[in-house]
Amino acid sequence: MRSRRVDYTESTREALVDSALDLFTEHGYAGTSLDAIVRRARVTKGALYHHFSGKQALFEAAFDQVETAALERLTAAAVDGDGTAWDRAMEGIQEYVQVCLEPSYQRIVIHEAPVVMGWERWREAEEHFSYGLVRGAVEALVEAREIEPLPVEVTARILFGALSAGAETIASSADPKKAAAEVSRTIVAVMEGMRRRA
Repeated sequence: MRSRRVDYTESTREALVDSALDLFTEHGYAGTSLDAIVRRARVTKGALYHHFSGKQALFEAAFDQVETAALERLTAAAVDGDGTAWDRAMEGIQEYVQVCLEPSYQRIVIHEAPVVMGWERWREAEEHFSYGLVRGAVEALVEAREIEPLPVEVTARILFGALSAGAETIASSADPKKAAAEVSRTIVAVMEGMRRRA
């Protein structure tokens, strides 16, 4: 049986990450102070330092939370969804575009993370969260003979790059919904170009 102390420790950590996520989304990394985070989470600074070494560690926890939620949504659509491998891939693209419209994903994952975490660490994290999903979808499409038998690794890398560029396009646009529709249409057209002809 779990102790109350364990529950309290977990709920404190959760409150800090949720608070940081909200504030980083609203004000960005530079515009968010640790004082504001602890005030919003209703905990002490000592509690914050018990769980995190500082602001960057807290940012990375918020980043992980946003990416984990996105990965769960994308897995539900592209891996566990109904239909053929092609149907699931198309559903995965639509779901990804929707994720890219979310303010927390745009601000934390796309705009802030490369600067706060450093480009190399950010790319590693992106690979950890997203690349495997893209590679798995490409593998499923090749195995199901839905697309030409292109090299899986190369194809997955190219599509991963296109999806990353699409996310940046959406997040940087003055009209994100219009950009999302254009990104979706373009990536589907690229995929259609790889499709096997009966």
